[in-house]
Parts: sequence; structure tokens; C-alpha cells
Amino acid sequence: MNPPRIPIGVRGGFSISKEKEDEARVSPTIIENLRHFLAGFSQGQREKVIGLTCMEQQELENVFALLLLGSFVGFPAPPTFLAVELLPFMEREMLILGQRAEDACDMLGQMMGTLGVD
Repeated sequence: MNPPRIPIGVRGGFSISKEKEDEARVSPTIIENLRHFLAGFSQGQREKVIGLTCMEQQELENVFALLLLGSFVGFPAPPTFLAVELLPFMEREMLILGQRAEDACDMLGQMMGTLGVD
């Protein structure tokens, strides 16, 4: 016994194009959700990388300052001509050094300097 033949254009009262329209409506929603998720994930990773890059920049600045001003804490000093040429790049560090020298007898100022409050 063969099942009854159903015309190609009609399945259960709906045309094939209507079924495809329903599938087309569902698929973009899933794709849009996936795209939104990946965009959020990408943004989170970018923020994390930017934070790490800023931290690395601060550490490199600290190493740079230690190389140039290391003689104050007992490290061997770089050649004088090199240190003099690089001092313009140390403007911010020199301002902080001067400020800490002014606050040397102020215990509260010294504690705030340790915490990084300028």
C-alpha cells in the first residue's frame, strides 16, 4: 500500500515557501545572538589587553627610571652623556621626585606617596 501522493508545493496545509520563511526567521535570530555574543567576547578581550598594556607601560617606565636614577639607591649609574640625553623623557618622574623630597618630613605625605596618591 503506497501512501497518498501530496503535491510538491503543499505540505500539511502550508506551502514549502512558507516553511522556508519560518526557517529564515529562526536562523537570523540564532546568527544575531551568536554575533552579539562574539562581539561582547571580543570587546572584553580588547579591554583586558588594553589594561595589561597600560600596566606593562608603567612597569617599563619604572625600569627606565631605575636605570637612570639607580645611583640614588646603589645601582651602578649609566654613562653620564646617556643619562643627560634621556633626562627630558623623565620629566614626570623628576616632578614626583621633587615632590617627595618636599614631603620628606611629612609622614602623612610619605604614606600617601607610597600609596601612589599625588
